[in-house]
Amino acid sequence: MTNEKVFAMSFAKVYPLLIAKAERKGRAREEVQKVTAWLTGYTDGQLEELLNSEITYGDFFRNAPALNPARKQIKGSVCGVKVETIQDPLMQEIRYLDKLVDELAKGKPMETIMR
Repeated sequence: MTNEKVFAMSFAKVYPLLIAKAERKGRAREEVQKVTAWLTGYTDGQLEELLNSEITYGDFFRNAPALNPARKQIKGSVCGVKVETIQDPLMQEIRYLDKLVDELAKGKPMETIMR
């Protein structure tokens, strides 16, 4: 799948999949929202509004109110690709969230995940 296709996907369709992944491993929706807020600066209310909107996944990250500077400390692989080596800045932001949800699903404590 090309980056442009990922960027054009509906946030309202992708985000529930991230929540479901974490919930399958015994984590809570609130924990996914917490790491998403940590990464992007969106509040819980803003996330709920965006879930009821037509925003694309790319625009979700492009319009993030306050990307956390500590996100650059996120290291490791998602789908076999090291997040720190991804060249496209927008795709890297998307993969940061994927990595945080992966860490949740693996049972890591919130303090470790949120660096």
